[in-house]
Amino acid sequence: MPTAEELKQIVKEKYSEIALQSKEQNETSCCGATGGCATDITLMAEDYSKLAGYQTDADLGLGCGLPTEYARMKAGDTVLDLGSGAGNDCFVARSVVGESGKVIGVDMTEAMIQKAKANAQKLGFTNVEFRLGEIEDLPLAANRVDVVVSNCVLNLVPNKEQAFKETYRVLKPKGHFSISDVVLKGELPVGLQKAAEMYAGCVSGAIQQEDYLRLIKETGFENVQVQKKRLITLPDDLLSNYLSDAELKTYKASGTGIYSITVYAEKPDSTCCSPSSGCC
Repeated sequence: MPTAEELKQIVKEKYSEIALQSKEQNETSCCGATGGCATDITLMAEDYSKLAGYQTDADLGLGCGLPTEYARMKAGDTVLDLGSGAGNDCFVARSVVGESGKVIGVDMTEAMIQKAKANAQKLGFTNVEFRLGEIEDLPLAANRVDVVVSNCVLNLVPNKEQAFKETYRVLKPKGHFSISDVVLKGELPVGLQKAAEMYAGCVSGAIQQEDYLRLIKETGFENVQVQKKRLITLPDDLLSNYLSDAELKTYKASGTGIYSITVYAEKPDSTCCSPSSGCC
């Protein structure tokens, strides 16, 4: 298995390639990754086109949900998008928070940041900014934002516990998040696990749903809710590249599932720091 740093490098390199592709190119490859895919359908993405603020040039088809639709944002809010890509969710959020609000996107891929900044400049938005950084070490001060959103990114983060601690840190007391991500029910076959890592997306890094929700609660978040849950069906022509006929049959009968979930949670109205840090 690759180390955490090796996984980060795989993701960074792959998403640098994706930043140079169109949405159409991404939709005809595996979860936005280039090459080697036997399927021509979008496995994860949902349709953003009917949401206010949607910008075609910022939509690379890389998400697995619509977190901004569930994020309970309001005019004047400061919103942070974790893994902001070309800026799609940021521009949708900006349509809600308005001129009086602020939207910050953080991404660890320089090519994505450049693309997002170019999109914002073209749109003339002065209250949307993009910062280069990692989710486990966010380039923001504590108690800074009202709402955090993220779309199919935390599954790619090796240290999810630290990612949620950082999310907690930058949220204001009574702030909240709405995050769409990929989780599992049951254990994936080894061959499929390796395929997911190769594609630096899809189900790579996904953990069991109960573990995902437990991490959120242990960080100190309250009122944790699954706002939406959707089964992701991987087509047989993709699965057969990595599983034998017998393995494929066993997998399909196992009850193992890959799901897109959108999770909501709130930071308590307290000056106390995160319980997971041991200071409360």
